[in-house]
Amino acid sequence: MKRDRVLDATRKGLAKTGFFLSHPHGARGLCFDLVARRDDTLLIVKVLQNVDALNKETARELLDISRILEGSPIVVGERSGTGPLEDGVLYSRFGVPILSRRTLADFLEEGVPPFLFSAPGGLYARLDTEALRRLREEREVSLGTLADIAGVTRRTIQMYLEGMSATMDVAMRLEEFLQESLVLPVDPFGMLSDRAADEVPAQRLEGFERELFARLQRLGFAVLPTARSPFDALSSRATTTLLTGVGDADSALDRKAEVVSNISRVVEKDSVMFVVRRPMRMTIRGIPVIAREELRRMKDSEDVEDMISERKG
Repeated sequence: MKRDRVLDATRKGLAKTGFFLSHPHGARGLCFDLVARRDDTLLIVKVLQNVDALNKETARELLDISRILEGSPIVVGERSGTGPLEDGVLYSRFGVPILSRRTLADFLEEGVPPFLFSAPGGLYARLDTEALRRLREEREVSLGTLADIAGVTRRTIQMYLEGMSATMDVAMRLEEFLQESLVLPVDPFGMLSDRAADEVPAQRLEGFERELFARLQRLGFAVLPTARSPFDALSSRATTTLLTGVGDADSALDRKAEVVSNISRVVEKDSVMFVVRRPMRMTIRGIPVIAREELRRMKDSEDVEDMISERKG
């Protein structure tokens, strides 16, 4: 199935299960293709035919955006270089969870989560250590017996009891022997860690962007410049997060404002456009527009937020 068809099928599946979706923006090469919200669940979704196309820089930006927006990053794909993605399995690449379209549909429509995850060496399962420990004690099964059944060492059984994941084959042998379920489900929306494991070089900024982001930082905002998103940065402080666009002429900003405004409604964050010259319009597609000279006169972040609030109406 071609990527456009996978994207369309993913959108339909999310809409069917009650998600409010951003409109298609048509741009390729971005770190996400859509955002989707249902109640407190916000998904930042990238769709790929071959998930090996996800590179470190794109993954890092997807993770950073998801953290700031308090959403869950997810890649929906069809295959990798080794073949089709298996249903019911959670994959990952550079810390981003990856699912097949069927696995996502089963989770959203039927409430059936994946129970296996892919890692170097094969497919693995998280074991219910409390259940394993209880069954072993109740039935007086020795570590040696469990090791023989599972085909591993006594030390490995001890590591399972301490929380280490097991291969799919080992988990099945233990469940068959003990006649109880031991495998825990994996939450594909709960994998986001506090920090990304790998650092990537900072984005090189020039001209107005460099001046703008430096000014926002002096005013008290933390600024995350983006290179693979419809907006140019995320600017945040305290409980405020702004989808931030940068431009010059109104005509060039109009399409960007349309896309960013739509994303802003789904993620439930305000947005703002900064321009070099004073614009004819104070808002574009409902997004407040602030000129360079206006920003230079502001003394702190509250001045920025007040102007955004005034122009937003």
